[in-house]
Amino acid sequence: MAERYSAFCAALCRLAMALAGMGLVIMTALISWQVFARYILRNSPSWTEQAALLTLVWFILLAGAAGVHQNFHLRLSLMEESLPAQWKKRLRIFNHVLVGLFGLAMTVSGAGLALATWHHELPALGISRAVTYIPVVLSGGLIALFALDRVIGVVRGRKEPGTWN
Repeated sequence: MAERYSAFCAALCRLAMALAGMGLVIMTALISWQVFARYILRNSPSWTEQAALLTLVWFILLAGAAGVHQNFHLRLSLMEESLPAQWKKRLRIFNHVLVGLFGLAMTVSGAGLALATWHHELPALGISRAVTYIPVVLSGGLIALFALDRVIGVVRGRKEPGTWN
């Protein structure tokens, strides 16, 4: 069961990274179009800046959630490295639980913000402002799922991915 859950989380991580990569490409295209239209065509579209910012929010939060799964998120490991093995394991579990709780808090508060702004419109795009907060909900849920996978991995003795130092 734990292996299936881990494989499910790995698939979600790959999807989140693929979507984040597509978001980066889309944002680059939007900004390029904005610059081209402003300086070459002398007719700057009003919607591209807001669309690029919205895309940025989406891909940064999805990549951040994937960072929890792949262990490339920001963290301080000085204390962990100085502890004996049995305390390292406990500290890792504690840290992953805290990260998971943070993900749950993101999900709950993001859902509240999305619901509160559902009927507000982003003026330049003509879509609901809730679209700005939906990635907070999704990435928070992914962070919680990935943190649970990390806790299970530590408890079962699975080797964690190396940190990106």
